[in-house]
Amino acid sequence: MKLGIIGLPQSGKTTLFNALTRAMQPTGVTGKIEVHTAVVDVPDARVDKLSAMFNPKKTIYTKVTYVDIAGLDGSANKGGISGTLLNQLTQLDGFIEVVRVFDDENVMHINESIDPARDIQSMDSEFLLNDLIAVERKLERLNEEMKRPLGRDKETVERELALFSRFNETLSAETPLRDIEISEYEDKLLSGFGFLSRKPLLIVLNTAEGQTAPEITYTHKHSKVVSLQGKLEMDIAQLAPEEAQLFLTEYGIEEPSLNRMIKLSYDLLGLQSFFTVGPDECRAWTVDRGATAPQAAGEIHSDLQKGFIRAEVISYDDLIALGGMVEAKAKGKLRLEGKEYIVQDGDILNIRFNL
Repeated sequence: MKLGIIGLPQSGKTTLFNALTRAMQPTGVTGKIEVHTAVVDVPDARVDKLSAMFNPKKTIYTKVTYVDIAGLDGSANKGGISGTLLNQLTQLDGFIEVVRVFDDENVMHINESIDPARDIQSMDSEFLLNDLIAVERKLERLNEEMKRPLGRDKETVERELALFSRFNETLSAETPLRDIEISEYEDKLLSGFGFLSRKPLLIVLNTAEGQTAPEITYTHKHSKVVSLQGKLEMDIAQLAPEEAQLFLTEYGIEEPSLNRMIKLSYDLLGLQSFFTVGPDECRAWTVDRGATAPQAAGEIHSDLQKGFIRAEVISYDDLIALGGMVEAKAKGKLRLEGKEYIVQDGDILNIRFNL
């Protein structure tokens, strides 16, 4: 999972990046395209409990990559977003958009006033315009292709024309592409485009310490609005775990921003975790919700998917409640599932395979 932290200049993007990754990148840098990347473990108390139960040689958490991207300012022109910046944005699975709510006379807002709804609209417009430019260019090429006597099957070209014409109408109405239902076939057609307004979006209202965030209504699909105290979260992230917990309690913060952002990101991207356990390794894996057992096996190794026979499955809750695999087998909670089984969040899998 690779998530881009975006927003207008001076909104607190790098502050949030530091809070999420415990990095110490300088904040307040403006005026140029700048990218910082960090990979962090996904905190999961279930992994900790499984590790304590099996005492493996290695305990491995899933990873998430955060990319702090500077360079967007809401002023994309008719040419769209620049090539270097666009290349960074299209490679991401989703966006965390930081929107400034805090007021600071020493840090001027790019638009000279605090207006979160306006700033959200500004970023939306930048992505919509960029996608619209790409769609119009594609439609031009498809219309030219239809006129040629030779080339691809005309029915295939017509299907693409219908899809991109629908995109054109949607974007012209200032609606992000994530609001459109896309078939599996259409999704494959779009795999090389990386449309920005199709990507899931988590909007983070960045407030000052003790400040109440405004009510923001954002009704687009695969999107969510949350708030946090960015500067305070960054300061807490730099502390030792024991000290950090004291500060979290003092300020009434239920859990660090890293935990919240990851949970929300998993929801937005439609992801879940499953586990493999044993004396050598306890490990968490990430898979799409709705994935079958062979698809989950493929996350572990492609050979497991190719040679998949059955999966031994037990839920995390059952295993913890019964106290171990021996007890789980005795109670009939460890079961065999075939190729059609849909993996559930928290499943513990042992793949049987043969090549």
